Amino acid sequence: MAPSAFSPHLPHPPHAAQAAPGEPVVLDRREGPHGEVVLRRHGELLQIIANGCFLMDTSDGRSERLLVTEALAALGDRPSPSVLIGGLGVGFSLNAAAAEPRWGRITVVEREEAILGWHRDGPLTHLTAQALADPRTRLVHADLLTHLRTTGERYDALCLDIDNGPDWTVTEDNDSLYSPAGLAACRERLTPSGVLVIWSANPSTAFESKLRDAGFVGVHTREVPVDRGVPDVLFLASHDLANRSS
Repeated sequence: MAPSAFSPHLPHPPHAAQAAPGEPVVLDRREGPHGEVVLRRHGELLQIIANGCFLMDTSDGRSERLLVTEALAALGDRPSPSVLIGGLGVGFSLNAAAAEPRWGRITVVEREEAILGWHRDGPLTHLTAQALADPRTRLVHADLLTHLRTTGERYDALCLDIDNGPDWTVTEDNDSLYSPAGLAACRERLTPSGVLVIWSANPSTAFESKLRDAGFVGVHTREVPVDRGVPDVLFLASHDLANRSS
């Protein structure tokens, strides 16, 4: 069955502007441990489809870049802060980080081998070649929550763009990232007073409450206008230094 670019559950496809004219052309289709991943060209746009649901394209990227720039702003004048970007996608967040000399270590965790390959030597190479060549950049092929639970590294910022956000996920196992245990793992990987920023297709007061319950402070939502439909959303929160246990 051909993948659909639109979900009936959302008023607009996440990460997308208005559809390009003409029929989409599939550039690559892979079956992985988490289902089918498709890269296709639709007019001038490159699009990523997962399990038949539209994830993102190359049309805009405002909210994906803000994911990183808002985190850096929240860190103030902290020298050479480290950032973990959860989800490579089409590379907007990575490019924003690599373009900012203030960032120190830049780690990108992506679980889909196909997406990593498309950037390393495939149809998306031209989008991120400079960022990938930056000596600060490291790609990690792993499930994000597994990485958070197993790495010994801490980060000044976690910038997470996983699936469509906490309230509507393409794959069920992504739900665990937004659970109390998943948020606890995020908090444990942050340095004192570090920053968590999470991309979402929808606002959610319930998720804001989850962040507070997980011990985060300064929780608030930043809406990012899109060409049509409801705005994209960034959830921002800070590590509570006073309650740090390690």
